[in-house]
Amino acid sequence: MVEKELKELVPTWTDMSVGPRETKVETVPQEVPYAIGHDAVVSNDDDLDTESKKRGLSVEEKRTKMMEIFYESKDIFQLKELEKIAPRDKKITCQSVKDVLQSLVDDAMVDSDRIGTSNYFWAFPSKALHARECKIRELEGQLQDATNKKNSLEESVKTAGVGRETTEKRSALLSEIEEFKSKRKNLQKDLDLCKECDPDVIKHVKNQNIVAKDAANRWTDNVFSIKCWARDKFGFEDNQIDKTFSIPDDLDYIE
Repeated sequence: MVEKELKELVPTWTDMSVGPRETKVETVPQEVPYAIGHDAVVSNDDDLDTESKKRGLSVEEKRTKMMEIFYESKDIFQLKELEKIAPRDKKITCQSVKDVLQSLVDDAMVDSDRIGTSNYFWAFPSKALHARECKIRELEGQLQDATNKKNSLEESVKTAGVGRETTEKRSALLSEIEEFKSKRKNLQKDLDLCKECDPDVIKHVKNQNIVAKDAANRWTDNVFSIKCWARDKFGFEDNQIDKTFSIPDDLDYIE
């Protein structure tokens, strides 16, 4: 078996009697199997295609191949036409053609329109080129704006730094400022401790007491009104009503 394979690899020499410089050699392909024992391993692009077929196409690969159909043909298609062309030419499964096509339409990479009862789809390379040019101009504008902002900030920093150079006098003033900040913080703590004696706080508490007293007396009056209504309506005694509804005996208005 090995000898047979080796013989197939040996070039065939023909027309040896024509002349010393006119020998014809049959061309041997550059990519030949490398025989090891009884197995032959072939390394070429077909392996990659086979591997791709086995694992299937990713969503992005399907999108790319679908766009190739439009760009290569420069034609307008219906969905049923693409469901025939895509599996045959680009190895896209028929079941996924609709979803891939819809994703391209949603991303504005493929145009579509309904004419009569049919939907038509198209995408021309000129549109993609125009879209890229517009995107490039947009990004260049953003880059220019960012550059201008950066230059402006650098100029502001440089301007703000004038007169703020590190000197002994400036360092002493900064230390003094930090010391005053610390003192102010401590004084604020002492002030918070004495807040209960603040005239404004006391006045606020008094106002709240008045509001609470008025509310309590209002609800007390409501209770008395309900008791009076129940006594007149059903003939209940006051102590019976108090016991039934857990109303204190000493309930009265706050003076």
